[in-house]
Amino acid sequence: MSSSKKSTPLYLWSAFTNRCPRCREGKLYKHNNPYNFKTNMQMNEHCPFCGQPTELEVGFYYGTGYVSYGLSVAFSVATFVIWKVLIGLSFSVDDNRILYWMGVNILLLLVTQPMQMRLSRSLWLSWFVKYDKDWKEHPVEQPERIVPEHMHNW
Repeated sequence: MSSSKKSTPLYLWSAFTNRCPRCREGKLYKHNNPYNFKTNMQMNEHCPFCGQPTELEVGFYYGTGYVSYGLSVAFSVATFVIWKVLIGLSFSVDDNRILYWMGVNILLLLVTQPMQMRLSRSLWLSWFVKYDKDWKEHPVEQPERIVPEHMHNW
């Protein structure tokens, strides 16, 4: 017995793969490589599948700084726990392992920052645009506070 229905993509999977939060199929970014610094933050203006606008108002993505900060803190806590379990830490004057963790953590944060910036935008958009399993039948809600003359003025 085969099922003709397609399974619903998971929320976290669609956020981590930078997919549209409305249909969870279309790519949010024009280019896949987050380490091409000239094009890494160029987003599609609309989802290629469902037509959902990716910028809901002027300055919409300013709030992603808080999300990126939260991701960086969570990442640092995770690396600290991993370092503590694998290498061990003691807080004494004679033990410099905490300094080694800080150096490794800073290096890892710098290396993963382009991916964290993309993920923070994907998460931010998903908090304001809800998943619609019947997106083909429902029209896209157009943002009401977009002024085309002020787009991309930063």
